[in-house]
Amino acid sequence: MNIRKIKENIFWVGAVDWNRRLFDSLIPLPDGTSYNAYLITGSEKTALIDTVDPSMADRLFTHLGGVKNIDYVISHHSEQDHSGSIPLVLDKYPNAKVVASPKGKEFLINHLHISEHRFLVVEDGHTLSLGDKTLKFIHTPWVHWPETMVTYLKQDRILFSCDFFGSHIAASDLYVTDESRVYEAAKRYFAEIMMPFRSIIRKNIEKIKAYEIDMIAPSHGQVYDQPEFIIKAYEDWTSDQPKNLVVIPYISMHGSTAKMVNYMVEKLSASGITAQPFDLAVTDIGKLAIELVDAATIIIGTPTVHVGPHPNVVYAACLANALRPKAKFATIIGSYGWGTKAVEQIAAMIPNLKVEILPPVICKGLPLPGDYQALDQLADAIVKKHKEIGL
Repeated sequence: MNIRKIKENIFWVGAVDWNRRLFDSLIPLPDGTSYNAYLITGSEKTALIDTVDPSMADRLFTHLGGVKNIDYVISHHSEQDHSGSIPLVLDKYPNAKVVASPKGKEFLINHLHISEHRFLVVEDGHTLSLGDKTLKFIHTPWVHWPETMVTYLKQDRILFSCDFFGSHIAASDLYVTDESRVYEAAKRYFAEIMMPFRSIIRKNIEKIKAYEIDMIAPSHGQVYDQPEFIIKAYEDWTSDQPKNLVVIPYISMHGSTAKMVNYMVEKLSASGITAQPFDLAVTDIGKLAIELVDAATIIIGTPTVHVGPHPNVVYAACLANALRPKAKFATIIGSYGWGTKAVEQIAAMIPNLKVEILPPVICKGLPLPGDYQALDQLADAIVKKHKEIGL
């Protein structure tokens, strides 16, 4: 893919990674991703905004082949998918300065061993003139590391947002052409790396809304030439109000827990609540994360393995604890053969979830009529709790 013109003297010079399927050895990438870097040529100075993952540095340098001089390399975020090629850029352009927040400088020195003299540190609200173009730096901490910032190009009303508003999509189209596809990819992206910081992100959304923005150019995914679409989505995802949704991550070894889960799905659905089960033996964990963004209640379903929960359930519980969704209620259902401490152990794994724990339902072997009655009571309690919070 060749260098792409966004506006006069503003170009996309990144790389599309069509085949990457896992990020941070954790996050599934069903649609690949891109590493977006942008070149701005002012009347006096030239700036490169972010770089690419080092595995694709050759693509970046192909795009920069005709660029004789770069004065500034803007580093919004220190993770290697954005900053990893900075040392190579500095080798090619020995007069270039790395522009970063104070913490960004610290992190880049630690992670990439960039020499301290190569930095230009910018505080929140500082500007940098390229001649006929002016860059303004806006600190956006915890989107999604403490050092992150974004850049606003005043004359062209473009927000270069790095991970903020990003999505893991590999596409030949520079701009968003399919909003429904991008919505799901951006929500997956938000769920997996942004959700734990949603209260701080709300403040950062208000910060950027103070600017006239015609375009948002993130460092993953496509450029938003209709930016209100993604801003409204983020306002929804970062709100404290969940939706009338119950998410049920579960696994079943011999069918007992699956029977309980299926019963709860039917019972809740009949009461007007959307219930979404996820069989952890086969599910895309990113799909689970997407649904956790909106869930009001989480029901964890597990059989018992040597007195404790199934390892796949342990993984899901730890993931939910790390992501800190806005859910208000949680409970546990499941089964055991001869003894279990699954409830106590799972409860200890989710201290970050600020939820009310509803009475669990655990059966010995296949569920009996009394167990189904207990599930009825649990479903009724969930319906009542959802109504109490206005769902």
